[in-house]
Amino acid sequence: MKKPRYQVPAVVVGAGINGLGVLRSLARAGVPVTLVDSSPNQPAMRSRFGRKVIYDDNSPDAIVQTLETLADEHAGQRSVLILTMEETVATIARHYDRLAQRYHLTMPPSEQLTPLLHKDGVRAVAESAGARIPRTVRIQTTDQIAGLDALRLPIVVKPSLRDSAYSHDFSKAYRLDNHGEARALLARIIPVLPDVVVQEWIEGSDSDLYFCLQYLPPHGAEPVSFVGRKIRSWPPRVGGTASCTAAPEAAELAEATTRFFRHAGVIGLASMEYKKDSTSGDYVIVEPTVGRTDFQEEVATLNGVNLPLAAYCGALGLPMPLLQTCSRPRVWRERIADIQSAEQTPSGTTRVPSGAQTVDALWRASDPGPVLGSLAQRIGRRLSRAVNRGNYNSDKV
Repeated sequence: MKKPRYQVPAVVVGAGINGLGVLRSLARAGVPVTLVDSSPNQPAMRSRFGRKVIYDDNSPDAIVQTLETLADEHAGQRSVLILTMEETVATIARHYDRLAQRYHLTMPPSEQLTPLLHKDGVRAVAESAGARIPRTVRIQTTDQIAGLDALRLPIVVKPSLRDSAYSHDFSKAYRLDNHGEARALLARIIPVLPDVVVQEWIEGSDSDLYFCLQYLPPHGAEPVSFVGRKIRSWPPRVGGTASCTAAPEAAELAEATTRFFRHAGVIGLASMEYKKDSTSGDYVIVEPTVGRTDFQEEVATLNGVNLPLAAYCGALGLPMPLLQTCSRPRVWRERIADIQSAEQTPSGTTRVPSGAQTVDALWRASDPGPVLGSLAQRIGRRLSRAVNRGNYNSDKV
């Protein structure tokens, strides 16, 4: 079958591993892509695919100004805007009406999106939708810290929203087996970020973490869904995806995810992470992602469900792309994180599909630039550390 030729450009914001997967998914389908990031050192900036635009991230709204400049270059033709970074979603949401005049957006308006950017807002939507979510306590002042004692151990401490000051000093999340340790940790966090949630831990391994990636068209049309699960996380138990694959055994999560997002009025790109409680067997909501692609989005494309292309076609009112059937499951792997996780993950807790083909997030024979760039950066960092150690020893002498 002849590959369609698409004329309208897609503008992808974010050139990390997430953006690289989106870039490859679109470009290989024949979509002209412009990739935008503030750093020339991100993996996707070294891909052979797409036009690259680097902007000066000198203000919170610099990305908006950059997008308007790009829109001027495509006068009379509205590009499709696809976000891949969490930090840009809130910025674009603040300027939704302004940018919607110049782009086809793949995210909901701010009134539907904003509540789901905050973990306490997620809890409220989940409860109103009748979805299962762990018992949660929101902590905003030191006086509220004692409230976490009502939660069953173990517990997880994490920020209610993304914050650069928090990320500089603390980990993404903490799993704790002692209320006293949690109180001490919160006493350190609250002065930096006075908005934290504490949740009861859901029993199970990292291979019990499932996700449903979706594109939800407007006007209630049938969404395009892909259900997968993690194999490993880094750091184990509380980190991001190190490796993942398709999960046809959990196909029911597509319907559950659609119900949640339709209840919240969400359209566009979205996803939901679940954990299968090893005690009850129930799927419990961990957190949604709204307004952008997820870190491991390319695993869907590798398994025959090209969600970035579905979002592109949906935004332009084109027919949805055909789903492809893979002869065997594909495993998406972020190599270094997966190796580190494997070294710390107890044997017997990881489930890799039989006969699966593993695909590296960076390396592709047809597009070697990202992995070669990553290798060069790692060599450069090691040389720099060696030189600094040598200078330090010379100073001591």
